[in-house]
Amino acid sequence: MMKNILKFLILGITTLIVSCTRSDEHVKNPKYQKRLQWLLRHNVPEISVTDIKTLDKVTYIDAREKEEYDISHIEDAIWVGYDDFEMSNIPDIDTNQTIVIYCSVGYRSEKITDKLEDAGYSKVYNLYGGLFEWYNEGLPVVDNQKQATDKIHGFNKNWSQWVNER
Repeated sequence: MMKNILKFLILGITTLIVSCTRSDEHVKNPKYQKRLQWLLRHNVPEISVTDIKTLDKVTYIDAREKEEYDISHIEDAIWVGYDDFEMSNIPDIDTNQTIVIYCSVGYRSEKITDKLEDAGYSKVYNLYGGLFEWYNEGLPVVDNQKQATDKIHGFNKNWSQWVNER
């Protein structure tokens, strides 16, 4: 019994340390970082925009609503939605394929990442800072016509403040 409690405590402390350490450098804006630390649960693998460059062959999944996706998204991203998400929305993707799931800031995609992990996907990551950070890092987004765009759906002033102007 004591051995199990000790294992649980060590696992919990390690998870907390790794979670805090991993996400400290995911976004460049310290105020945005603080907001994300508070907003997200950090219960799934997270990846920064910078760290994505180290991955081979990534499938991007957009966990925002269709109207957001139509305004702008990562090129070739697969739209699966959030409010009406079901596992059947996921196309035939190998469970060992590297998948990066994103939304605007990482909140909704964190929940979809958790569902994919539960379904057996082994290499899924939540894009920390979401599409906002992708855009802030100068990476391209396209509209529903596959044309480059600088438009980002920011919901309202509270959320759009985290998107840098280009």
